Amino acid sequence: MGRGDLTDEEWDVIAGLLPSERGRKSRPAHDNRRFLNGMLHVLRVGCPWRDMHERYGLWNLVYVRFRRWAEQGVWDAILATLVELGLTDDWQHMIDSTIVRGHVSAVGGKGGLVRRLLVDHAAALRARSTPAVTIRDALSASS
Repeated sequence: MGRGDLTDEEWDVIAGLLPSERGRKSRPAHDNRRFLNGMLHVLRVGCPWRDMHERYGLWNLVYVRFRRWAEQGVWDAILATLVELGLTDDWQHMIDSTIVRGHVSAVGGKGGLVRRLLVDHAAALRARSTPAVTIRDALSASS
């Protein structure tokens, strides 16, 4: 088991949530645990699928299974089950490093009704997405 791979306790929780894979065209299906460790490795490290470590198998097989599970809703079901079991919070967020560049002439545009509505809407969304009790509040209450 490599560093960062699922422990036996973690695998016992997740194993029943993954769909059973059957071999296609008379090929044996490989171990879901190895594939899941490969997926988590790529997501954790941020490397391209082609640069995935060889101990997880062929990168294309891992990627195809990752996409199939995403299309089948396996990831959503896993998160919902982990929330029901109380093993994770339901307000997790993902941050990625993509950026969207605006046109060079878009930096000094005039404000107007549409802009004010967008700003108000963004402020309302920000207020709804913020948890009622923050980590700082929980730590200060416990000490």
